[in-house]
Amino acid sequence: MIEAGRRLEWLNARVIEVRVENFQVKTIVSEASGWTDHAAGQHVDIRLTAPDGYQAQRSYSIANAPGDGQRVGITVQRVDNGEVSPFLLDELRVGDTIELRGPIGGYFTWEPGDGGPLLLLAGGSGVVPLMCMLRARAKAGDLTPVTLLYSSRSDRHIIYREELDRLAAAGDGFTLVHTLTHERPERWIGETGLIDRPMLERHGPDRGANPQSFVCGPTPFVEAIANHLVALGYPGDRIKTERFGPSGDVK
Repeated sequence: MIEAGRRLEWLNARVIEVRVENFQVKTIVSEASGWTDHAAGQHVDIRLTAPDGYQAQRSYSIANAPGDGQRVGITVQRVDNGEVSPFLLDELRVGDTIELRGPIGGYFTWEPGDGGPLLLLAGGSGVVPLMCMLRARAKAGDLTPVTLLYSSRSDRHIIYREELDRLAAAGDGFTLVHTLTHERPERWIGETGLIDRPMLERHGPDRGANPQSFVCGPTPFVEAIANHLVALGYPGDRIKTERFGPSGDVK
């Protein structure tokens, strides 16, 4: 992780993998010379420069687990009328170079050894930094009890679906709960509708165990969930939130 107070420099990163996650999401993995690792939950800035010198910049959560050398993975969801996501999704190819700087952020982070239990709550692409935490946990063989409650519009909007299913099947204390808010297949056995207090009561850990909660997604989602958690008696000082706006920027 970057030391506190150290000035971040823009790094050239060569794309080494582009992986399709669903119909509107891809993961882009690059190798950045000078990268000094990260903590699960941090993000990077991505900068694109047009031939005429015009620049556009966005922030993306880091998707891959720490300790991955100079590799930096971001998961990008298409933003209608966006400046950056259409290029990353439609034009970027293996071998191309992008600029990035980071890691950024030290508040919304979790590392193996920090303890729990953990309650992770994701709305849409807000699952990305939480997936980084799950990958870090699995990589370290950490057995902290953790529940991910993941809200998606439909089953085809779910990101990392197969990997999440594999992690949930490992029997190591990770519980996966999906809820679909708009469309669901006929034989869907998960939850449906928005995450509300009854759903949190059904799936959340015992408040007496002093759980730590991480909430990430669109601003209305995050604010609603944080209010529900406080009302249910979850420790306020252990509820961490990260939100993004219409541009897709991390806030």
